[in-house]
Amino acid sequence: MSGTASTRPSGLSQAEAQARLEKDGYNELPRPERRNPLRIVVEVLREPMLLLLLCGGLIYLVLGDLKEALILLAFGAMSIVITVVQETRTERVLDALRDLTSPRALVVRDGTAQRIPGREVVRGDLLVLGEGDRIPADAVLVDARDLQIDESLLTGESVPVSKLVFDKGAVVEHRPGGEDQPFAYSGSLVVRGEGRALVEATGPRSEIGKIGLSLRGLQAEPPRLQQQTARLVRLCFLGGLAVSLAAIALYGVLRGDWLQALLAGVAIGMSMLPEEFGVVLTVFMAMGAWRISQARVLTRRGAAIEVLGSASVLCTDKTGTLTQNRMSVAELRLLDGARMRPAAARPDRVRPEFVELARCGALASSLDPFDPMEKALHLFARDALRHDEAPDRERALVRTYGLRPELLAMTQVWRTSGRADLLVCAKGAPEAIARLCRLSDADQETVRDAVGAMAKDGLRVLGMAIAICDDAELPPSQEAFAFRFVGLVGLADPLRPHVPEAVRECRAAGIRVVMITGDYPATAVAIASQAGIDVRDVMTGDQIKLADDLELAERVRHVNVFARVLPEQKLRIVEAMKRNGEIVAMTGDGVNDAPSLKAAHIGIAMGGRGTDVAREASSIVLLDDDFDSIVSAIRLGRRIYDNLRKAMAFIFAVHVPIAGLALLPLVLGLPLILGPVHIAFLELIIDPVCSLVFEAEREERDVMSRPPRRADSELFSWPLVGWSVLQGALSLALIAVIFVVALRSGVPPDEARALAFVALVVCVVALVLVNRSFSASFLSAFFRPNRALLWIFLSIALILATTLFWPPVTALFRFGPLHLNDLMVPLGAGLLVLTALEFLKPLWARRLRF
Repeated sequence: MSGTASTRPSGLSQAEAQARLEKDGYNELPRPERRNPLRIVVEVLREPMLLLLLCGGLIYLVLGDLKEALILLAFGAMSIVITVVQETRTERVLDALRDLTSPRALVVRDGTAQRIPGREVVRGDLLVLGEGDRIPADAVLVDARDLQIDESLLTGESVPVSKLVFDKGAVVEHRPGGEDQPFAYSGSLVVRGEGRALVEATGPRSEIGKIGLSLRGLQAEPPRLQQQTARLVRLCFLGGLAVSLAAIALYGVLRGDWLQALLAGVAIGMSMLPEEFGVVLTVFMAMGAWRISQARVLTRRGAAIEVLGSASVLCTDKTGTLTQNRMSVAELRLLDGARMRPAAARPDRVRPEFVELARCGALASSLDPFDPMEKALHLFARDALRHDEAPDRERALVRTYGLRPELLAMTQVWRTSGRADLLVCAKGAPEAIARLCRLSDADQETVRDAVGAMAKDGLRVLGMAIAICDDAELPPSQEAFAFRFVGLVGLADPLRPHVPEAVRECRAAGIRVVMITGDYPATAVAIASQAGIDVRDVMTGDQIKLADDLELAERVRHVNVFARVLPEQKLRIVEAMKRNGEIVAMTGDGVNDAPSLKAAHIGIAMGGRGTDVAREASSIVLLDDDFDSIVSAIRLGRRIYDNLRKAMAFIFAVHVPIAGLALLPLVLGLPLILGPVHIAFLELIIDPVCSLVFEAEREERDVMSRPPRRADSELFSWPLVGWSVLQGALSLALIAVIFVVALRSGVPPDEARALAFVALVVCVVALVLVNRSFSASFLSAFFRPNRALLWIFLSIALILATTLFWPPVTALFRFGPLHLNDLMVPLGAGLLVLTALEFLKPLWARRLRF
């Protein structure tokens, strides 16, 4: 900004504003993550699992098996639709959230002040600024009256800075956070005063937009779950290809029918390819995002759902996340050592010696406060002086002296009707007020001791002072008044009610909770102790600045409280934790938090008070800014991952008998059991439908009492593979015995095929019941509510009855007629599989849960 642009009292005309809007574009932050439905479809089609599903359908289409091809392609289209709908819904919710928190601007156009959406502000607009306004663009002030702006979203400094109008042509350093500058920055907040400003930069050209653009150089963590499943699919593809080629050669050599050999080989290959993995993974991620949204957490990236369950460190800020962000007066202290806690007495019964302190706090604040601290001081004074004169009755504000970097105190001068002198009230940092009052060394030591004691209780401490002056010309600075020290006021921001319980739950789950705040160490330690955070050591921002990377990586292993930390230092903390092998979740709301949010494995942005840049850099957005919601999301993340492993293990187990029954007749020279239509039915109807049972499963009893998964843990561990193979092999053995014995007993091949197929379906149901829980028995899990279970089993029974007793479908499946007593054999086989696996499960349970 130059600060030299001219302005007109009438502002821009509507035509000029529209022309500049078309030239420069909307006043919006960069949106690198915005995806339209077409782009989402392209991304989905790149997934190897879905490509296998679609390619399988095309293969059957080329071979002329239209029905099987349509089934495969239909499920492929269903997968695409589910993914596109979920991802598009997430983008729409983000847009709605962005619009909700986007500022509206009061601008002068055609000589009239009017409210417009912040995104429609253009270069050259004349902004009208008032207390509580969020500034929509970078601008230079043309008029300012007692204007103070909170630029903490850009600088991390919570103290507002005063703004002044400079003479035209003056050269001024251009930087956020500068005191007495003529510049206002997009995203900052007016906390006092009013003014007008000429817009000079919008969108990506603003300071906040430049930071958003710089995020493109940081790469988010790759989705490990997709990598692992893709690797598994490739292995299954190679294995299926090898077995298919062997089966084609074996069938062709032994039977001489190479066309049937090719069809049989394709069927075997399809039986060994996990086509349903794509459907199941998509459903789990979509339903997982929906379930997590019920905990007021918006999932921006599906990979975050999987990583949530493995988080080992949760880095959180204090204000608004651990605390309620509602200030209240908690303690009053005088210089003589007298103290009072308003919470222990009725506010309207404040002892007389503290009345002056209550009145001073209100008079040193804005008449119509926006800052939570000043609101608390006004509320306390109104209650305490209920039977006395109101602090602002018959008084007029004469002048305000704002905060300055070299003196963290502000003063207000009041004229009272009927009095010749002026009343001067000041509040600020205790050391600044002590300096204004010119306290002796002994009194300053007393103040420091009192401040230390109050800070240990987690209070934010302010000093108060009063002076009387004549109605002559006021001095240029606060230091010229003869202040008298009145006392100290401690303000508390109480913890959210469920924070201690949530922190205990994290500790039981092996998740280390780390608090990173800009507060003083004593206050940070007090709040951390109240929250139940293990305070073994404290590290300050100055110490972080002096430490090299190796030293910092060593310190962050055991430090749980970081105080007086600048936002840009959060990135170093995250990187140090990652070097130690931690899976890091990080909360943030400011613009300068965005790099650390993107660098963390799980970036958690605040939806209520956070910036657009922070949300764009995060993987999940906390809609209510509540710490308890983070813990709920972690619990759901662990549940989702557990249930996904159960579903994948079940699918893997089911593939063993399917592939075995497709290959067995070729080896033993028996009639074919499963053809393409049977395999399509089993894999693309029964398997995905049964997998929905696992998605709806409740969490395991120990879901939040076991340590996080290792960072290098595989979706399919060897114990899980072994357990799946054991289940599938047992089912295959029983079904093969049933089929062979039926043929040897003179049962026609079509009836034997129907008997084996029913036995296979019953065994599939048994495997569902066995795998509902890795730690509990079938009977224990049976009494856990799962509304999907009954409906899915009824659907399977209906579909199976259709294949057995409806002639058109029976002919398609090449089934012979079965009697009701024939069904007792497959039912007995399923019961035997269920019983045997329930006895074996305790031997595997401990290794399967991790």
